[in-house]
Amino acid sequence: MAFDFRGEHESESQRANEREQVKMPVRWRDHIVSTADVLHGTPRLRGTRIPVSLVLGYLAAGHTSRNIIEEFPDLDGNHISACLDYARDLAEFRIAA
Repeated sequence: MAFDFRGEHESESQRANEREQVKMPVRWRDHIVSTADVLHGTPRLRGTRIPVSLVLGYLAAGHTSRNIIEEFPDLDGNHISACLDYARDLAEFRIAA
């Protein structure tokens, strides 16, 4: 159990809540990479082997950010936001005609 700055006890769920909160806008390029030598180039979260599509699939299935972070403790709210920003960017992609 940890103490917050006021000296009060902080529960694990409160800390998990803070981890999933995003303070500033997240740019997906800071968190998502694609390299041929890992997952055959599938976009993944930097420093992991967790594909973006897996996180997006969890969200599409109705899981909350908290559920995903509990399932994958290496992730935090910034990773979830990065995946959503990546999906938004792809949805806005236009082919020049």
